[in-house]
Amino acid sequence: MYVRNNIKDTMFHMLAKSEMKAQEYRYSDLGYYMFQEMLEERFNEPLDQWVVKTFFGPIGAQRLTYNPLKKGFKLDELIPTEVDRYWRNTTVHGRVHDMGAALLGGVSGHAGLFANTNDLAKMMQIYLNGGYYGGVRYFQESTIEKFSSCAFCETDNRRGLGFDKRQLDDGPGPSCTCASDLSFGHTGFTGTMVWMDPKEGLLYIFLSNRTYPDAENWKLSTLDVRTNIQGYLYDALN
Repeated sequence: MYVRNNIKDTMFHMLAKSEMKAQEYRYSDLGYYMFQEMLEERFNEPLDQWVVKTFFGPIGAQRLTYNPLKKGFKLDELIPTEVDRYWRNTTVHGRVHDMGAALLGGVSGHAGLFANTNDLAKMMQIYLNGGYYGGVRYFQESTIEKFSSCAFCETDNRRGLGFDKRQLDDGPGPSCTCASDLSFGHTGFTGTMVWMDPKEGLLYIFLSNRTYPDAENWKLSTLDVRTNIQGYLYDALN
């Protein structure tokens, strides 16, 4: 989307003034909009520059980036996301699919990152290692544990503060039931999935553009494609 830069101030003003709904669990990524503001204020640097300097550069993740077209990547190196006929009225290709992140110029705390499997694995391996990678400690182990543990299990909410967790029973969930209670990860709207299991030392990454050409294609979920593959990995380990 091409909008005035000060749309960001308007968006955050609207968020701050919005009414709190009923005090029950709702999935939301609004907190991650706020995390960006907190990080940028603390480190006095834009988020996309800070993460490159702090993480992506030191671990050699050159293809993990915001706004890849602005970083010199060619369009044919990137896969299209959706033929958008309802908002942007064009094929979304090389730019963030998430609408909120698009309004913020492609850089947001909740969306906007592009990656290949190799460089994404480097960043995820930090989490799997408890914050340690390549001889360098990037996070305290207690921080990883806090954000990857089930935060509100007593209220039948499986999620952690920063990651999703396996389902609490045999009902629907983001991972196969074979994943351990220590495992954590994320599934994205466009079909991506990353799942880490410290108990097994297993890192599973599934990249997809499920939403191309049509975001109403839900076969990855209805056919359990990602979790079935994950199950085969666990079978192979055992």
